[in-house]
Amino acid sequence: MKPFINTKETLVHDAVDGFLSTCGSSLSRLDGYPHIKVVIRTDWDKSKVALLSGEGSGHEPAHPGFVAKGMLSAAVCGDVFASPSTDAVLAAILAVTGDVGCLLIVKNYIGDRLNFGLATERAQALGLKVNMVVVDDAIALPHIPQARELVGTLFVHKIAGVLAEKGADLNAVTEASVRVIADVASIGMSLDTCPIPCAPKEDRIGTEKAELGLGIHGEPGVEQMDFENARSAMEMVVDRLATKLKSRFYVALLSNLEGSTPLEMSVLANELFRSKISAQVSHIIGPAQLMSALDIHGFSMSLLPVDQAQLDAILAPVAPSAWPGCSVIGDVKTTPMPIGLEIPKYQASDHSATHTMLSAACTALIAAEAELNALDTKSGDGDTGSRVAAAAQSLANAIDEPPLADTAELFRAIGSTLSQSMGGSSSVILAIFFSSAGEAAANGSTLNNALMSGLERIQAVGGTPPGDRTMIDALTPALNALRHGLTAAAQAEWRGRERTHYQSQGLDGQRMCLLQIWQVTMTSGAKPSRCYSSILPKPNELSLGLENECLGCKAGIDIKENFHGHFIAARPRFQLARQIQ
Repeated sequence: MKPFINTKETLVHDAVDGFLSTCGSSLSRLDGYPHIKVVIRTDWDKSKVALLSGEGSGHEPAHPGFVAKGMLSAAVCGDVFASPSTDAVLAAILAVTGDVGCLLIVKNYIGDRLNFGLATERAQALGLKVNMVVVDDAIALPHIPQARELVGTLFVHKIAGVLAEKGADLNAVTEASVRVIADVASIGMSLDTCPIPCAPKEDRIGTEKAELGLGIHGEPGVEQMDFENARSAMEMVVDRLATKLKSRFYVALLSNLEGSTPLEMSVLANELFRSKISAQVSHIIGPAQLMSALDIHGFSMSLLPVDQAQLDAILAPVAPSAWPGCSVIGDVKTTPMPIGLEIPKYQASDHSATHTMLSAACTALIAAEAELNALDTKSGDGDTGSRVAAAAQSLANAIDEPPLADTAELFRAIGSTLSQSMGGSSSVILAIFFSSAGEAAANGSTLNNALMSGLERIQAVGGTPPGDRTMIDALTPALNALRHGLTAAAQAEWRGRERTHYQSQGLDGQRMCLLQIWQVTMTSGAKPSRCYSSILPKPNELSLGLENECLGCKAGIDIKENFHGHFIAARPRFQLARQIQ
């Protein structure tokens, strides 16, 4: 995947400056580029214990996004997935540490331990009071000598930050941090790996697999398993975390590793609330992007058992914009539907032939989901098949409930079902079609005439006559031929659909063919092989005040010299089609 960067060498510099340019005036950076990349508070009061954290970049918003009142005093940024240097850490310590001291909150990775540890010793040698704690909250690999760090670090930032802001001394802040580190447990799951910018991607995780317990730098997890859905993914994560739970209340932290959509993260949160540990989880932070791993398609979750003092610290408001807050987990509330929008009720009736035909139609539409999505991808958002299949499935699930023996009521019932279950513009069009057909049938129209009434209605509402390459081009000939039977209607539909291959932007086949020849053969300075002015429209034929675009000028051609036709394309398409016809 191509990244939006300038060069990998300037990536972190550009990102830090972009962040500082948009975060307000309370933050700045030390003037130490290119080797020292430190974000600090401009309003920092050195009479309080300073909190300092950091690591390699690529985990945004961690850690610069958590520098502000109530959390970090400074953050040290390394290159992507690379620990910051000892000098960079020391520069940050010297910039924010006063007489009361500084606490370094460090991730349990070798580079971070070494560089932050050496910087701590150098600062202590200069007479500064500096403590360091190491976070090792990952539980996926229990048998390795030193556990990894995941998003549980943010619990330390939050609780220690609130204590420091209140004026607690260095020992109290350190002890509170150590207690959190001892209790917090975290694990992650991913559907994919992440490449370092400008480096090849490792395809370690198969397309049908999920990996449990990966690290925040994309390190391999404890195992890969078949991926089913969000529920099974959350169940696997909960099963591992449940072994660490005691009979206490917990705060959960649910973090997007970057590549998951907000929709997916909300589904995962819902599955957490439905899981076997839900009764013990009273509050949640997120779901949000808190500590990412470049663009990994995954999530991580942490659980921390809390007493009232810790919960108060977590709930306390803080300044960093990246902190999403902490919410009480509650039941989903519902409000009654407004009067007049209740789902209509229809009297069920049986009709074996209609039942068979409707069932067959639903089966065919559900089976065509992938093909319809593929077609829609070429010109739209690729979801037509899914929308049609969802509507067909709704009809199939309730196949015995509609009034199958009453044509008018059946059309109305289908229209109602489509408007509720299909979504998108097609649902509105088809709902109007069937509802209008139902009204016509109720007023005595024959089946053919009722369906034609539905067609006329959607043409009037949508403003789409035949020739605009819509469903109208297939539906119109099909309904016209329906009086001769379903086979004739299907053949007419096929011919109508095929004609759309020769239509474009409302032009008929002959004019479109000539336009394509003209666009391909006319180059700057070229002369047309013949004059098409007798076939294509003159400028005065299009003088309706529409938005006009000269295709000749678009191609860099002097139309007056090279093309007598002066062809002008106008929008909207169907108005142009009517003009030309």
